[in-house]
Formats: sequence, structure tokens, C-alpha cells
Amino acid sequence: MNEEFNEVMNEASGTIEVPLTAEDINAFRIYADMLVEKNKVMNLTAITDDKGIAMLHFIDSLTLVPYIRAEQQRSGKADIRITDVGTGAGFPGIPLKILNPDIDLTLMDSLAKRLKFLDEVCGALDLTRTATVHGRAEDLGRNSRYREKFDVATARAVASLPVLCEYCLPLVAPGGAFIAMKGHSEEEIKASAHAVIELGGTIEKVDQFDLAGTDNRRSVIVIRKVRPTPAKYPRKAGVPSKSPL
Repeated sequence: MNEEFNEVMNEASGTIEVPLTAEDINAFRIYADMLVEKNKVMNLTAITDDKGIAMLHFIDSLTLVPYIRAEQQRSGKADIRITDVGTGAGFPGIPLKILNPDIDLTLMDSLAKRLKFLDEVCGALDLTRTATVHGRAEDLGRNSRYREKFDVATARAVASLPVLCEYCLPLVAPGGAFIAMKGHSEEEIKASAHAVIELGGTIEKVDQFDLAGTDNRRSVIVIRKVRPTPAKYPRKAGVPSKSPL
């Protein structure tokens, strides 16, 4: 990783009003180096250049920081429980943890070797109170250890919004929020109206913007959990994606 990486992280973080310290940027450099190295032997990302990793993975993930801080303020505690569903190479969960070390983070994914890599990243960055959980979201959402146990669930580039709601809302405690990261989202939001209500949520707000320094359209959808999810959800693994609510 070269100076371009540092410059991009510095400038873009200022644009999204999430300032980074030198220590933060160093942590992201270590993460990026590990990502590129591991990507040689397993498929973690199609983006491997410095600027691409900085902008399209790290800065993109950090656009959620103000939303996480708002949830901390809302709950009156710093150590809110967050799960990143279908975390893949760790986005947005690990960038959020770097900037918010107080959060209690659970990274969920269906591929064990991805989680092994994330354990290595968390070890290298000394990220405490971070757990990895192997399993499909539908199974984890029915598990009493995880069901309605989180203040926030996040997901990025996992599935369409109606499907994501069934993956994520069962994990969120009433009063908490599912914060979805999407691109152009108008049609998906319309399509998810029934799923949101059925699963105990309400769409609280939708923010749309172009990612700093790019023409990439982004949407952040905050879905508040207003009542418990009915026991019949989530349905069996594979059903939500084949037959969305």
C-alpha cells in the first residue's frame, strides 16, 4: 500500500465527515494488505487496487458511522451489539469497529474460510469484543442465542431488500434497527413494503447520495424494529431468496 492509499483515505473521510487519525489509517492499511494477500488464494474481492479498496470498500463502509453513532446515542450506551450479516470480506463490520471500538460486533457468514480470514484480521488489528459466527442467516435467526439479540443489524451487497429483511430483522431486538446498504433502491424499497411490516419493522428513513469522489449511487435504509418478529420467520434456509415475502 502506497501514499495514494493514505491520501485517498484522508481526503474521502473528510468528505463524508468521518475524520480518521493516523492510527486509524494505519489499521486500514494493514487490513488492505491482508485482503490483497489472502485474495491471491481465495475469492474475497474483485477490487484489489489501492484506490478501489480505499473508496469502494473502506470509505463506503464508513458512510454508516454516523448511523451507528446515532444508535449509540439513542440507546444511551457505547457498547451496542451489532451484527454484520453476510459480512464476506468484513464489510461494513470491521471498518465500523475500527472507528467505533466500543461496539460489540458479530460477523456472520455462511463460508467458514472467510470467517477464518476475518479472525486473522481482528487479531492483527487487536479488535476485541468481535466474534465470527458461521451459518446461514435463516438458521441463525431461529437460534435463541442470536434471535432478537442485536441493537443493530447491517448488510451490504448480500441480497434484494425483501430477502434481506427476512435475514436481518429477526436478529434485531425490538427498538433496534436494521441498516441496509444498497445502490439505487427505489424499486427494492417498494417491493419490500410487505416484508418490512410482516417482520415487525417500519422504514424510518432513506438517505441517498453519491459516494464521495465517485459517481456510485448509494442508499442507506434505516428500518426500525417496532415489534417482535413472528415465530414463523425466518423461513427455512433457501426459502426467502426463492420466494421473497
